[in-house]
Amino acid sequence: MSLPENELDSKQHSNVLRRTYRKVKQKYAGKIRDKAIERAKTRIYLHGRKPEDYDPDILEAIVREEEDKLISEYKSRGIVALVAALGLSLFP
Repeated sequence: MSLPENELDSKQHSNVLRRTYRKVKQKYAGKIRDKAIERAKTRIYLHGRKPEDYDPDILEAIVREEEDKLISEYKSRGIVALVAALGLSLFP
């Protein structure tokens, strides 16, 4: 039993969208991770230490905190941009 042509196209379209979403997500996750590592190194150096002074688990926790901060910043920027695009004012 074969699927009607429009259902087949719909499934193919859905698969393409899913793959594209995964690729974009991985690309940006890598960039966010790189930026978080840079910020973590800066944070460590500002405390007068070197990354080698920390255990890998602690380094991972510091990088994760920086990733969370970056994601939060990007989300808030996105909301502000959306509000600006809609012409809404944050301050009445």
